[in-house]
Amino acid sequence: METSDKRILPVLLFCFFLGYLGVHRFYVGKIGTGIAIILTFGGFCGIWPLIDLILIGTGDFTDSSGRRITQWK
Repeated sequence: METSDKRILPVLLFCFFLGYLGVHRFYVGKIGTGIAIILTFGGFCGIWPLIDLILIGTGDFTDSSGRRITQWK
């Protein structure tokens, strides 16, 4: 599977600190779901960013092109 040019550390930090605003989704190019998180009061009161945080930690989070975000450096 192809990997993304985005780095995992900024995505992880954005999700942890600003997940309720969907900033991590905007960073990887998922604009629509970033807006959806804002409109659903922080992704159903924080559930959506929590799931994203788990996906980021396990290496299963993808960018807008479907490429995994796994690079630390």
